[in-house]
Amino acid sequence: MSRLRARTWLFAGSIACAFLLQLMPLPLMFEPLKPYWIGLVLVYWAIETPERVGLGFAFAIGVVADLLVGELLGEQALRLLVLTFIVLRFRARLRFFPVGQQSLALLALLLNDRIVMLMARGFSGEPMPAATFWLSPLTGMVAWPFLFLLFDDLRARLRAHE
Repeated sequence: MSRLRARTWLFAGSIACAFLLQLMPLPLMFEPLKPYWIGLVLVYWAIETPERVGLGFAFAIGVVADLLVGELLGEQALRLLVLTFIVLRFRARLRFFPVGQQSLALLALLLNDRIVMLMARGFSGEPMPAATFWLSPLTGMVAWPFLFLLFDDLRARLRAHE
């Protein structure tokens, strides 16, 4: 398999897996702990290959996510657009942080994502969510090092087989 094709499969496969993980049902008790998988994967690719992940791509992925999940149309598109914009803006700094500092930066990004979600849902007239609404960014912060190291390892294996 060619190098470009393998990279494309890894990119597309990671996004498809993120969609599947986002759609995966959890028991009601654990649902607030589910990380925003699509956002985490998009942040990784925006840091590592910004030429592939632009604002238009993030918006398109968000619209697809809205259609799959069945939420307010445009909500995830707006969230991913804001998330990707911030990551692309500060990419040079984020990329050279150690993984622990990246996790803290990602916590701030995911908290900002929750605020954007609250604003979008507030404009649509939905009531305020429960306090457990704020747990998802914490689990996203915990999941980030594992996701980052997994994707870095897969990309290194692809480079080794060139």
